[in-house]
Amino acid sequence: MKKEIPKFKSENAEKEFWQKNDSADFLDWKKAQPMAFPNLKPTLKMISIRLPQFIIDELKVEANRLDIPYQSLIKKYLDQSLRKEKTRSKI
Repeated sequence: MKKEIPKFKSENAEKEFWQKNDSADFLDWKKAQPMAFPNLKPTLKMISIRLPQFIIDELKVEANRLDIPYQSLIKKYLDQSLRKEKTRSKI
């Protein structure tokens, strides 16, 4: 029989609990089903990066052509590049 998950007073209390306890003691993972959470937004963190002006200019031109903010275009390019590298490194 699985243990009952306690009620938590705060998110920090819950984080602390799960760092010290194994979820398998509380949940039957064999009954788990895939879920989609389409409305969740990823946590964003502001960073500072220095780029040559000509790269920024080219990004702004391309972003304008695509009708998206240039910072969104940078995120898109970074994401695509990371996914490509992950795929390549698995081969």
